[in-house]
Amino acid sequence: MQIDKQQIIDKLKEMGQQDKAGQAESELPDQVDTDRDAGLLQRLGVDPSDLLGGLGGLGGKLGL
Repeated sequence: MQIDKQQIIDKLKEMGQQDKAGQAESELPDQVDTDRDAGLLQRLGVDPSDLLGGLGGLGGKLGL
């Protein structure tokens, strides 16, 4: 699945994860492919399956 990098960054910021948002901004491509970029997403604490639901469950995967 393709998702815009900015959506991930915005959600991370929304969740108070400024460091991870900055990391995502510098490391993720503009269009994130959840299969191709699974390793990067995992390092950021983003579960690709959460992205399928519009990033709704992201907070639980960030260790908040």
